[in-house]
Amino acid sequence: MDFAGRFEKWLRCIDTALIAALPPENRRPAVLHKAMRYSVLSGGKRLRPLLCLAAADAVGGEVRQALGPAVAVELFHSYTLVHDDLPCMDNDDFRRGRPTVHRVFGEANALLAGDALQALAFEVLAGARPADRLVLELAHAAGSTGVVGGQVEDLAASSGKVDEATVKYIHQHKTADLFGAAVRMGALVGGARAADLKALTEYARCLGLAFQIVDDVLDGASGKPAELSCLSVYDAETARRKARRLRDRALASLKRFPVRRRVALEDMVRFAVDREH
Repeated sequence: MDFAGRFEKWLRCIDTALIAALPPENRRPAVLHKAMRYSVLSGGKRLRPLLCLAAADAVGGEVRQALGPAVAVELFHSYTLVHDDLPCMDNDDFRRGRPTVHRVFGEANALLAGDALQALAFEVLAGARPADRLVLELAHAAGSTGVVGGQVEDLAASSGKVDEATVKYIHQHKTADLFGAAVRMGALVGGARAADLKALTEYARCLGLAFQIVDDVLDGASGKPAELSCLSVYDAETARRKARRLRDRALASLKRFPVRRRVALEDMVRFAVDREH
């Protein structure tokens, strides 16, 4: 699948909205704003904001109304990547083929750029509707029982033996929780009913877990260490089978939606599981 080509129009809208949301790089403090823009505008699949738009579409809402939450979830995701790359976390020197933010702007500025991106994500959400529910969705996915909690468990696991339950916990909270927030926020903006939200929550959970499993497999195939990945507890073929089963569950959860409205979400889960890079 030509993923970017399939979603070219939505991707253009997302990138335009991201550029508009970020402070100009010449605004004081310029080094901070340059670091923020460097992180967010360095590429990436934009899968989380695309999921937000697709969920709004699936429930019959206006896609453009979901741009605010879509921007917010990508800003938040960028913050997590900046912090994950720091020497006190994963200590990575490159991301998406470019030096990481702390390598270009220094560790302190990278830390502050991540903080500023997280704050900006919630600022953007505060201007969307229904703001209270949207802020709650992202905050729930972000905190000690979400992304931050997953990162804590990830760091703790690096010093000992990893078991399947730990890997699943980290995958759920570091990856799937933010997928869930993206999908649920898009659905809320689109006016989703309770049954729609339930189905889309299951879709996002399965998609997020499958996506991270495939990421682990691809990292293993490229020679990256398998520590703290699913390859620590089962082999690549078993992992791929698990990802395919999760894909099928995700697709099954979409059956309540009209075919023409669920096709984008179906394409995304197939891409997540079937990709080779």
